[in-house]
Amino acid sequence: MLPDSPTSPRFGTEMRSTAKLAFPLVLGHVSTGLIGFVDNVIAGHHGTQTLAAVTIGTALLWLPMMVPIGTLISLTASVSQLNGAGRRDEIGPLFRQALWLALGLGLLMFAFLSFIPAALAPFGIATEIIPGARGFLHGIRWGAPALTLFFCMRYLSEGMHWTLPTMLIGFGGLALLAPLGYAFTFGRYGLPEMGAAGLGVASAIMMWAQATAFAVYLWNAKRFASLKLFARFDGPHVQPIRQLLRTGLPIGVTVLMEGGLFIATALLIARLGAVPAAAHQIAINVSALCFMIPMGVAEATTVRVGHALGMGDVLGVRRAAHAGYAIVLGTQALSATALLLGHDAVVALYTGDLAVAGLAGSLLLYAAAFQFPDGIQVLSAGALRGLKDTRVPMWLAALSYWGLGMPLGAGLGLGLGWGPQGMWLGLILGLTAAAILMGARFRRSSRRLLAAPPSGPVT
Repeated sequence: MLPDSPTSPRFGTEMRSTAKLAFPLVLGHVSTGLIGFVDNVIAGHHGTQTLAAVTIGTALLWLPMMVPIGTLISLTASVSQLNGAGRRDEIGPLFRQALWLALGLGLLMFAFLSFIPAALAPFGIATEIIPGARGFLHGIRWGAPALTLFFCMRYLSEGMHWTLPTMLIGFGGLALLAPLGYAFTFGRYGLPEMGAAGLGVASAIMMWAQATAFAVYLWNAKRFASLKLFARFDGPHVQPIRQLLRTGLPIGVTVLMEGGLFIATALLIARLGAVPAAAHQIAINVSALCFMIPMGVAEATTVRVGHALGMGDVLGVRRAAHAGYAIVLGTQALSATALLLGHDAVVALYTGDLAVAGLAGSLLLYAAAFQFPDGIQVLSAGALRGLKDTRVPMWLAALSYWGLGMPLGAGLGLGLGWGPQGMWLGLILGLTAAAILMGARFRRSSRRLLAAPPSGPVT
């Protein structure tokens, strides 16, 4: 019996370890997804145009956000490998440099969100949607630096196998956003009615609250005291920041390739009018909630693969990845079943507009079809991040999403007039191609490790 076979006791232990690590991450991601749910429910009940405006604003928020989120996630693998190799004294200095990188990326995001509203009209966004989308972006941009700093602190904690703060602070932000978003959007408790712009302001306040809470936690937690994260002030140093960028920027571009596929799809559908844009937003928000589960498992797999690699345990690397695949196949089966059987009930939570609800319900059937490829591709990408194998996956993502998925979706949806359904067929093709290529890449990379001469912990 092979040491990493599914019947091995060590494989069962690895699955339990991955699941234990992933559970708070999944709930943390679900809390993030529920923030979009809260935004969309509030916007949907305020009006179809408000929901469409938040759709466009959210798309243009996440477009630049993909790069810093993906770039900073390289900190998780670096911290996990240093911890596995017994080099904990190097984690604090690396974290302080990562904070500088996060702050710089956050300021770049602020600048992007300040200028991008001017491009809404030239891009062809429906005229009635533009004012609300502009207001949403101008409000939420103030939270951009807080968001990147929050992710930096979160990835440090996750790299140390401690994921509970991600969950708790995530749900804390959700509890804050719901009343704030309602008050600012509808003009309650003496506040003016701001519509979509109010949701942007409320989201920015929540982002700063989450970043502050995480910083206070890391400052006081005994678990991190030995790392001396805030023991001294370090100015920015070129070499460690450059190394983080060298590993992380291809991850950021890879995440952008996938996220950009969904964002470009939303923007193209918005050209068809408010009803298709609102229906697509509902369907994509539900799909995003489902995606939180494999995404959390993938992040846990990154940590487990990185830790095993840091210890020089090559078979442990493969065990960690195979455990992640096993968990994801189960979770995606549940998600696909729920979407097939409950799509109408889910859509009813978002809107009472029959036209929007009918189209959104049909799109959720397409979402059910891509649950398995979506889960496999994100798990494969997570395992590759644990190996710090990031450059080739970047090009595989570009081919899958933009060489195949987007051309097909645009051709069917706009060229042949199939509408949103044609665009979603493009999504399915892109995700399926990515699942095949990323899975093959991890298999090749892990085989190289097995064929290499035995070595000790990473140094």
